[in-house]
Amino acid sequence: MVKEITVSELKSAIEQNEDIQIIDVRETSEYEAAEIGGQLIPLGSLPDHVNEISKDRKVIIHCRSGKRSENAIRFLESNFGFSNLYNLKGGILAWKAEIDPSLNVS
Repeated sequence: MVKEITVSELKSAIEQNEDIQIIDVRETSEYEAAEIGGQLIPLGSLPDHVNEISKDRKVIIHCRSGKRSENAIRFLESNFGFSNLYNLKGGILAWKAEIDPSLNVS
């Protein structure tokens, strides 16, 4: 199991200006259609951008539903020793359902 954070917990962290990093591992077209303020690093290019991911603060990784981001976390933890990564439970679909129904995702 990877560590998780709910969309309401993430929303609260953003509103309280917590020192977090948000990484979106979806594809560019998905990001362009709807995003929640994270840095785009598509899953396929993750190995080339590991140095852009903080090891010093909480990092929330998300995708559409939580599966790709879970895979990204497993990869980063096992290959690069990260211990500060959290999967956004339910991904951007959960964000749309609970926080912002106007997002263009399905």
